[in-house]
Formats: sequence, structure tokens, C-alpha cells
Amino acid sequence: MTSSQTDSPVLAAARRAREAAAELAPVPRRAKDAALLAIADALVARSAEITAANAEDVARARAAGTAESVVDRLTLTEERVAAIAADVRNVVGLPDPVGEVVRGYTLPNGLDVRQVRVPLGVVGIIYEARPNVTVDAAALCLKSGNAVLLRGSASAYRSNTALVAVLRDAVASAGLPADAVQLVPGESRESVTELMRARGLVDVLIPRGGASLIRTVVEGSTVPVIETGTGNCHVYVDAQADLEMAVAVLLNSKAQRVSVCNSAETLLVHQDIAAEFLPLALAALAEAGVTVHADEAVLKAAEGSAATVVPATEEDWAEEYLSLDLAAAVVPSLEAAVAHIRRWSSGHTEAIVTGSQTAARRFTQLVDAATVAVNASTRFTDGGEFGFGAEIGISTQKLHARGPMGLPELTSTKYLVTGDGHLR
Repeated sequence: MTSSQTDSPVLAAARRAREAAAELAPVPRRAKDAALLAIADALVARSAEITAANAEDVARARAAGTAESVVDRLTLTEERVAAIAADVRNVVGLPDPVGEVVRGYTLPNGLDVRQVRVPLGVVGIIYEARPNVTVDAAALCLKSGNAVLLRGSASAYRSNTALVAVLRDAVASAGLPADAVQLVPGESRESVTELMRARGLVDVLIPRGGASLIRTVVEGSTVPVIETGTGNCHVYVDAQADLEMAVAVLLNSKAQRVSVCNSAETLLVHQDIAAEFLPLALAALAEAGVTVHADEAVLKAAEGSAATVVPATEEDWAEEYLSLDLAAAVVPSLEAAVAHIRRWSSGHTEAIVTGSQTAARRFTQLVDAATVAVNASTRFTDGGEFGFGAEIGISTQKLHARGPMGLPELTSTKYLVTGDGHLR
């Protein structure tokens, strides 16, 4: 894409980001870490400024009748800002992936070949009303040597504007280009579309949010997209499952936190264990306040129980509830469970509870998902829980990155070939 005096504000920002990315790419870890520490200190020092801007967004959201759960995600307090600053300091302690040798070898002809990690370049993040993502994404992109273009929702525009002002000042104070962190200009959908079409200036887009947002970006972008997909996650209770373990894994997967992509949305139970397991599971789900959307076998097992059970529709098997709702079915075999998962899964996280190594091995071989868990909650699919320290999102696609994306997933690679006058 060539420069033009008629660039829109969005394209002008993308062009500045590209220049900043080139300047940032060779910067050593110590300089990037110094900038991150400056960001953390500035967030705390200017928290009153940030929370004042956020209060305007919160007031507008409440006046518009926004659900309190969404308002809570939007809200920043001094304590939350301090926690965000602490997360930035945690990123400082993570290894810098840039320059890491993925593989290296010497060919028989004496040529030295090394594949090394390099920044992606300019990363665009499109996300919903979570202003903490503004800082998290900027910190991770900066640490991995990338410039970032941040496009949050209009509902958080004042909060994001204040946060990015703090971030840019801190980055500049550390001697790095302020344009490495930019808020995409504008609150309209047109600005999102322009970002999605800035191929040649933006190297990759990462959408973070609900199914509608992700689908819009994936289907409408000419810039390569890393799809951080929705989570229609399943827990399959095998015929040889430990019942107590199965109930515990199910409850944690479903009810520990319902509004996240790694919470379970469907329970599948092997018919050989259903009569014994379902009464225990339904009682536990009832105590947790979960409504069960059940097939005929589960409806029959629920007769006389305290559980709230309704007949499942075809749509329930595809639903990412993000609420205290759970679809449930009895299946005749492990293969039938896998077939159900293949049809309805979003490819995020699938779990089996079993005491059989053969069943566990068969399930992990057949199920196609970013994470397959054995005797563990679906809630573990998370960069922090995996020991990455932080994540930019959870990818459900197969190219470049899959699963929780830490700092290495914000890099690409290039080959360095060193010879001594070698000719082919």
C-alpha cells in the first residue's frame, strides 16, 4: 500500500504504526522492559485521570440500559487499575521470544541455517467493552516487538483514550516510539472496516469478543486474522469414569465462571453409567442454579429431581450460553460422543472424564480441538493456567497459532543463512 496525502485517519495511524514497528523490531529486551515498567508506574500515578474518564463511559452505559454484567466489565476502579499495572509488571518477568532460535543446523555443504523468532509487525486488536484489554494487548505486543493498533468498542472510548494517552507517554519517556501504541481513530463502524481492509499496513488482526464480532472480522477482513473463537465446550463422562471426579469436573467446567469461552456448555454421558451418574450430576447442577437443556434420556432421569430441566432443541447443541445453562445428552458410546462433538464443537476445549487409558487415548486422538482435557476442567484452557504468564487470546484456528496465545505466538520466524562465498 503506497503513501497518499488523502489517507484517512485510520490509514494514517496504520502507516505510523508500520514505521514504529520497524524501529521497535531490533530493540533489546532491557529497553522494552524499561518501557513496560514505565507503563506500570504511569498507570498507578495517573489512575485518577483514568477512572474519571471511565466514569463517563459507565454513566453512559447505565443511561443506555446496559446490563450490569457488561457495566461491571467496563468499570475501572483505582484497585482495578493497580491490578492491571501489576499484570504489566508480570509481563516484564516473561522471557522475550524475539531472537529465539527455533531450530538451527549446518548443511553438509557448510551453510549455517537458523530459524529465529521475529515480531509479526503491526498487530490490530478489535475488542469489546473491556478496557483492561487495552493495556494487556499493548504490553504483550510491546514485549514481543510489535506495534499495536487498538480498536475497542465505542462504549469504552473515553476509557481507552485515557489509557492510551498514559501508555504512549510512558513508552516515549522510555525512549521508544510512542506510535508503537495507538488507538484507532473514530467510534464508527467505518473505522473498524478500514482497519480490517488495511492490508499491507497491518500484518494481522486479532478479534476478542462475542461470536458476532469474531464472525464480522473473519468474514470481512482482507488483513490476515487470528480467530479467537467462541467456546462451545463439551464434558464427556465415559463409562469408566469416577463418579465423584466427574461431578466435580462438570461443576467446575460449567459453574466456576460462566461468562468465559472455556466454560462447558454441553454434557455428554455414556449410557452405561447414565443411571448412576445423572442423579448425582443433576442434584449438583440444581444446587449451582444451572438450567439443564436435556434430551429425552436426561429428561427421564430428571423426573422427581430438584433440577430445573427443559427439553433441548436443535439450537441448544450449538449454543455458547455464557450463562447458568447446560445442554445434556446420553450417548451410546465414546464414538457417538466424538461424533456429537465433531458436529457441534467450536474447536475450543473438549474434556473426557474416564478411568480408562484406552478411552482417554482414543478420545484425544479423535477429537479435533485446540485443547483436549483428560480428567480436568475445561476452565484450564488459559494462558495463565498453562504457565505462559499472560495471553493475547485463545485461537481456535489451525494456522500459525492454536490455543492460548502467549508471547511466542505474537511472533513469526525468518531464516538466517550464513555461508562463506557459497554458490548453488
